[in-house]
Amino acid sequence: MRRIAVLVNPTAGGGRGFRVAEQAVTYLERAGLTVRRLQGRDSDEAAALAGQAVEGGSDALVTVGGDGLVHLALQVLRGTETPLGVIPAGTGNDVARLLGIDRKDARAAADVIVAGHTRALDLADVSGTGVVTVVATGFDSKVSERANGMTWPRGQMRYNIATLLELRVFEPIRYALELDGAPYELDAMLVAIGNGPSYGGGLRICEGAVIDDGLLDVVIIKPVSKLELVRVYPRLFTGTHVRHPAYERHRVHSVSVAAPGIVAFGDGERLGPLPITVSSVPSAMRVFAPGEPGGNATGD
Repeated sequence: MRRIAVLVNPTAGGGRGFRVAEQAVTYLERAGLTVRRLQGRDSDEAAALAGQAVEGGSDALVTVGGDGLVHLALQVLRGTETPLGVIPAGTGNDVARLLGIDRKDARAAADVIVAGHTRALDLADVSGTGVVTVVATGFDSKVSERANGMTWPRGQMRYNIATLLELRVFEPIRYALELDGAPYELDAMLVAIGNGPSYGGGLRICEGAVIDDGLLDVVIIKPVSKLELVRVYPRLFTGTHVRHPAYERHRVHSVSVAAPGIVAFGDGERLGPLPITVSSVPSAMRVFAPGEPGGNATGD
C-alpha cells in the first residue's frame, strides 16, 4: 500500500475533524504514504470525489469524521477490493468502537492503517444501501427524525432534548415482521437490526452482534412504561438490558419490517420510511483493524 485517499469532514465533532485530519495526514505522510486529501462541499460531492479516487487507483480510502462519513464511504467501496480506513473524529464513532480503533488518539488510529492489517466486514443491505452498525426503526428512529428537525442545540445535547420531547408523546408501535420469511406481528417500543452491536455513541442495543458472522441481530423492546424506559436507558451502555423481560432477540439472514409512520435510520443516516427489508451481506468489504502481534486481523 502506497497511495491512499483521505476523505475529510472538517466539521465533524464540532470542528474536531479538521484538527484530527491535520494530525493524521501528517503522520501518514511521515510513514511513507502518498496521501491525497479529499473534502467535498456536501455529501454528494464527497461521494463523487471518493469514487474518483478509488477508480483512479488509490490503494485505500480513509475517512476522518464520524459514522455518517463512514456510511458514505462504504457505499463507494462496496463491491471493490479497496479497503476502508477509519480515523474517528465524530460524536458517536460507533464504527471505530466496533473495530477496536482508538477514538481519541489520531496517531493510534492512523497506526492501524500504516500496519496494514485488514479484516472482512459484513454489511446490512437496505434496498442497495449498506449499513455497518444498526438499522433503527421505532422510538430511536423517531428521536433521530425529531433531532434532525431541530437547529438548536448542537451535538449530543440536541439528541438528549429530542429524546425527552419524543418520550412525552410516544406510544408503542404495531409491527409486522418477517424473520427469514416467518411472519411475526407484535407491539413494541422499537425494533433494531444490528450488523454490529452499538449505535448512538455506544448504546449497545444489539449486544452480542458480530460484524463477520453473516447474520443480523434483530432486537425487539416490547412495550414498557415511559418511566421504565428512562430507568433502563443507562443499561444500554453496558449491554445489561438483555436481562430485562421486555428484551427479545432473533438472529436471521433477512428481516422485513413494516410499521405505520416510522422512518428507518442506518448508521445514524436517514434511509426512508418503512416497510423495508434488511439482508446480511457477508464479507461485503474489507476494513483496516488492529491485528494480533505477528499476524493480521483476519488470521490469514
